[in-house]
Amino acid sequence: MSKKTAKKSTKSSDEKTKTRRPRKSFKEAYTAEREKIWNKKRARVKLHRSFKRSYREDYNRPLETPGLVAHATSTLKIIFKNWRIFVPLIIVIVAANIILVGLMSEDTYVAVQDSIEESNEALQYGELGRMAKSGLLLISTVTTGGLTKGMTEVQQVFAILLFAITWLCTIYYLRHLLAGNHPKMRDGLFNALTPLISSICIIAVVFIHAIPILVFMVLYSTALSTEFLAQPLYAFLFWLVGSLLLLLSAYLLPTSLLALVAVSVPGIYPIRALYAATDLVQGRRTKFIIRLLFGLLFLAVIWVIIMMPIIWLDLVIKQNVEILAGFPFVSLCLQIMTMFSFVYITAYIYLYYRRMLDGTE
Repeated sequence: MSKKTAKKSTKSSDEKTKTRRPRKSFKEAYTAEREKIWNKKRARVKLHRSFKRSYREDYNRPLETPGLVAHATSTLKIIFKNWRIFVPLIIVIVAANIILVGLMSEDTYVAVQDSIEESNEALQYGELGRMAKSGLLLISTVTTGGLTKGMTEVQQVFAILLFAITWLCTIYYLRHLLAGNHPKMRDGLFNALTPLISSICIIAVVFIHAIPILVFMVLYSTALSTEFLAQPLYAFLFWLVGSLLLLLSAYLLPTSLLALVAVSVPGIYPIRALYAATDLVQGRRTKFIIRLLFGLLFLAVIWVIIMMPIIWLDLVIKQNVEILAGFPFVSLCLQIMTMFSFVYITAYIYLYYRRMLDGTE
């Protein structure tokens, strides 16, 4: 017998032995698969059981993190220390946003400015200071949706994509910087966008978790227009339902925001990222919400410090130089500050996420 025939005979015998293995019955296979699923569920963090009392020592998960001010300033310090990476990123995203989405309309800004001027003239002496005008312009422009007013559906899709790209690039840079590497700006644009589809799926989950807030806003605007809150009983019922809606979103949003960070790691699917974020945030939702609100407050202070002098200068220059009356200087600065704010809040959440991971290890 030749070597080839011997090899063929051994292969055929191996294939026969493989096929001769006894197959599991349907009941055995179903039981094994169910046990595998339950083993994964048992490994997850479950601090509260239905119809059982939860004790504080069971759900208290200590976490060593820096103070609120230290965390906010350290995030700002990391961005300023690595400005050669983050400044070009902000410039590229702002340029792409101007091309694909567009700047805030100068007519909107002028309309807000005219309304403030009319209210100033309606005062007894009409001596509202320029600094007060600039503050009112900043608050009115941001709160009335001047940055996003008039956007079409296509522009909204482009805006979401740009924010997703900024989110992924910022996390990519921070991950490599904290690991001791020296990434370049182009590395993030070419390598950080691998989990873009997964991130868009988690963004959809964020919108779903924010539906109670949107419902509250619609109900509140309807109640104001129909004078529904004039009756004390109706007002009590409205605020009761509204507080429940806000609490529901406050309970759900920390999970989806942390999942948006977890899914930035290549190879992690959205469902797995949601499970990991749920386990990570158990017993820490209140701390995360307090820290996030403080980050937004710290960012609002930065906006006031930077944008109020810019708007004041714009008022002074455009009153004296008529050629620059139509130049959208404030709109451009608002766009830059919006992108900087998004980069900052992304770094703020990611650094806290890293602290939470270190605390669970």
